[in-house]
Amino acid sequence: MPVSPLPVRVSREDHVFPVLTPAQIARIAPHGRERSVHAGEVLVEAGAPVVPFFVVRQGHLEVVRIDGGQETVVAIHGPGQFNGEANMVSGRRALFLIRAADDGVVVELTRDALVALIQGDAELNEILMRAFVLRRVELINSGVGDAVVVGSLHCANTLRIREFLSRVGYPYQYIDLDHDADIESVLDHFQISADDVPVLICRGERVLRNPTTAEVAECLGLNDPVDQTMPRDVVIIGAGPSGLAAAVYGASEGLDVLVVESNAPGGQAGSSSRIENYLGFPFGISGQELTGRAYSQAQKFGAQMLIAKGATQLTCARRPYKVDVGDGTPVPARTVIIATGAEYRRLQLENLAQFQGAGVYYGATPMESQLCANEEIIIVGGGNSAGQAAVFLAQTAAHVHVLVRGAGLTETMSRYLIRRIEEHPKITIHSHTEVVRLEGKEHLECVTWRNNQTGHEETHRIRHVFMMAGALPNTKWLEGCVVLDVKGFIKTGSELSDDDLKTAKWPLTRPPHLLETSLPGVFAVGDVRCGSVKRVASAVGEGSIAISFVHQTLHE
Repeated sequence: MPVSPLPVRVSREDHVFPVLTPAQIARIAPHGRERSVHAGEVLVEAGAPVVPFFVVRQGHLEVVRIDGGQETVVAIHGPGQFNGEANMVSGRRALFLIRAADDGVVVELTRDALVALIQGDAELNEILMRAFVLRRVELINSGVGDAVVVGSLHCANTLRIREFLSRVGYPYQYIDLDHDADIESVLDHFQISADDVPVLICRGERVLRNPTTAEVAECLGLNDPVDQTMPRDVVIIGAGPSGLAAAVYGASEGLDVLVVESNAPGGQAGSSSRIENYLGFPFGISGQELTGRAYSQAQKFGAQMLIAKGATQLTCARRPYKVDVGDGTPVPARTVIIATGAEYRRLQLENLAQFQGAGVYYGATPMESQLCANEEIIIVGGGNSAGQAAVFLAQTAAHVHVLVRGAGLTETMSRYLIRRIEEHPKITIHSHTEVVRLEGKEHLECVTWRNNQTGHEETHRIRHVFMMAGALPNTKWLEGCVVLDVKGFIKTGSELSDDDLKTAKWPLTRPPHLLETSLPGVFAVGDVRCGSVKRVASAVGEGSIAISFVHQTLHE
C-alpha cells in the first residue's frame, strides 16, 4: 500500500510519515492500551470532538475525507506509523474519518496521555510534533480540509476570512466566484446566492453567509470549552510574540494559563512577510511561521486559547481580577499580562473605511502578494514592517512606491533593509510624501499623494495601498485601571513616577516590578508598553521575563 496519497515532497516524506522503531513503540505502549481492529471499523468520525492517538502494530489505518458523500483517502498509516496532525495537540475536532483498512492491532492513547508523553520524552516529542506540524502544512498547501470558502478576490470580507484561516493554520478549500467554472453547482447545492458571499461551508454541513470572525471560529470548533468561573494563575490578553512567549514559559513552568486573542494568533508580527533580524534564523522566517510555531508550542505545554474573542473590560477593584471576554462571563485571574500590542495608524481620509480590504491593507502576506501581482502598489510608512513588506511585495508587484512623511528611512529602519530597498530596481522612496485622496467604487482605483514641502500632488491609477505607519496602543478597554502615558501606552516599572503611584493608590510597600503596571499583579509586555523596543526579539524577551514576576507575585 502507498504511504500517503497526499503529494508530499520526497525530501520530507520521512518526517511527515515516519516509521517508529520497536523501541520507540515500546515506550509509547505503557501510556495507552493495545486493541484489535477489524476491516472497515470506524475509529474516529469526522468532526468528532475527541481524537485518540493510534500507533499501528499490524494492519493499516485509512484517513478519509468525506465531501458531499464522496470519499477521498488522505493518508494510509501502516505498521510503525501513527495518526494525527496539529489538531492532536490543540484538542480540536477531527478533520477526517479514520477507519481500519484491514484487520490489525493498534496501541491507543488518549490526547491527555499523548501530551504527557511528548512532554516527558524528548525524542518522541521531536518526531511526533514535527510530523503533526508538517502534516498540517501539507494539508494547507493541498487545500485539503473540512472547510470551504466561497468568495471573491475583490471582496473585503472574503480576504478577512481567508486571512483568519491562514493565520490560525486551518486547512481549507477556496472557490473563487470570479474564475471557478463549477461554482454554480456548489451554490445551487447549498442554496447560496451571489449576495451571500463570502460563504463558509463547515464540514460539508453548516453554511455561514458572510460570517463574523467569531462565528467562523465557533463553526470550526477552534475554541475548546473553557471553565470561565475558575480563577487562573495568569490570563494573557493578546497572542502576539510577547503574549505567546508568556504562554509558553508560563505553561511549561506549571502555571494555569489562559490566552485571550481578539483575532488570530501572531499579532502584527504574524502578518510580517519575513523577519530577518531574529536570533537563530539567518535566512529569515515569516511572521506567520514564527508565531504559528509558538502557538503550537504553548498548546503543547497546556496553555488554553480563546481566539476571535477579545477582552472588553478589566474589573480591577479587587482580586482576583476579572477579564470580560465579550460573552457575558468574566474570567477570574490571579495575575494578568496585557500583550494587546498596537495597531497601524489609520490615515485621516474620509472614505478610508470604504476600501479597507478592497485595496487598503494592514499586512503583507502571500495572500496580498497574489492580489497585487504585476501591479503598482503603495506602502505608507518608514519602519521595519514597511521595509520588509516593500522587499517582499516587490517580488510580485510591477513597482513599489514607499511613501514616508519624513526625510527618509534612516531614523526608523534597520540598515540592512535600507540598503536592500535602495538597491532594488522596483522600489522607489518618496520622502516628505503622504496620501491625501482615495478614489474608486467597489474597489480602490486611484490614489493621490502630496509632497508636503512643495505642495505638489500626483494622481496614479494604483489599486493597492499598504498602511504601515505609526502605532496606536490597544488600551481603550482598560478604562482607567492602569496608568497610561499621553499616547495611551501603559506605564510600567520605573516609568511610573511617585505621583503616578500615589494617584493609582499603589497599596504595597515594594515598588512595581520591571514590567508591572500601577495595578499589582497586572503586567504589560510588548508594543503596548510605554518605552518598549519595537522588535520581535524584545517582545519575546518581555513575555518570558514577565512570567518570573508572575511567580513572585503569586507567592506574595
